[in-house]
Amino acid sequence: MNTMRHDWTKEEIIALYNKPLMDLLYEAASVHRQYHDPNIVQVSTLLSIKTGGCPEDCGYCPQAARYHTDIEGNDLMSVQQVKAQALRAKSSGSSRVCMGAAWRNVKDGPEFDQVLEMVRTINKLDMEVCCTLGMITENQAKRLAEAGLYAYNHNLDTSEEYYKEVISTRGYEDRLQTIDNVRKTNVTVCSGGIIGMGESVEDRAGMLVALASLSPQPESVPINALVAVEGTPMENEKPVEIWEMIRMVATTRIVMPQTQVRLSAGRTQMSREGQAMCFFAGANSIFAGDKLLTTPNPDVNEDMKMFEMLGLIPQKPFTKKSQPQTVEAHDSEYAPLGEKPKWTRPGHSIERNLKASGKA
Repeated sequence: MNTMRHDWTKEEIIALYNKPLMDLLYEAASVHRQYHDPNIVQVSTLLSIKTGGCPEDCGYCPQAARYHTDIEGNDLMSVQQVKAQALRAKSSGSSRVCMGAAWRNVKDGPEFDQVLEMVRTINKLDMEVCCTLGMITENQAKRLAEAGLYAYNHNLDTSEEYYKEVISTRGYEDRLQTIDNVRKTNVTVCSGGIIGMGESVEDRAGMLVALASLSPQPESVPINALVAVEGTPMENEKPVEIWEMIRMVATTRIVMPQTQVRLSAGRTQMSREGQAMCFFAGANSIFAGDKLLTTPNPDVNEDMKMFEMLGLIPQKPFTKKSQPQTVEAHDSEYAPLGEKPKWTRPGHSIERNLKASGKA
């Protein structure tokens, strides 16, 4: 029987990743069936509630203001716009709405108050609510929890070593601190990363070591394949081979057996057969809808056809954890503190990021 471990070494994970594929798949599928129903897959809809203009220099991201990517920016959506999108997602089979805002970190004020109202509104629709808003303080995490937030997403992206080759405007420790702040509430943690950014297998293993070492481990781990967008520093990276994706999903499943492994960005480049192999390897969550923030995603009707073909059933909301209670703004225990935390700015430079900024 597979047991929960928080002491995985990079060498152990590399050995798993490099196993003969059939052996790796057998082990991953066996672990998956110990902890999950292999025919149930959670479906989420990702909604960009504020697009573009981000001050960060993440090398993979088309929303960074410093790169010229032809992304059409928009100000923060209204609560009613978000509610309409959530109802549409629910009717299409999604049990969770994930809201993303292109911010470095959350700042107390009218915009954050508006996001809190979005969380309350969606939770009242009996849907799970997830947010990805950048770095947050403990008090901000508590305010989100009070509003009814189910999950907070904050990806580690890659290993701590390779992170310095991807982003120069924030530190890896800030990622971990944000996750720690979320853990001080009843909100679940969603944290994973991206493969295909030029990293090594050792870096992929390093990211899994960092995630598996967290106690508890994240309830949700997205595995993204880089979508190389013209204008970003990573525009010329080669697409991830499906076999790499299958190996990464399978390894993640073995290392974090209770986690929901999310087959995330890059699915437009995968065949149905490739996705089916990922589900067999332990993926049990996808993002549905025509976009993942700003990059293409398979049509939800095509996904439902694939589910029917494979005999997969969408997971109902609040299956893994009970629905949070929503506290209205006027009854809130936590007031905005107007905090100005000193999130790090490492100060090193990344040549390809500077080059892409120069083109813009």
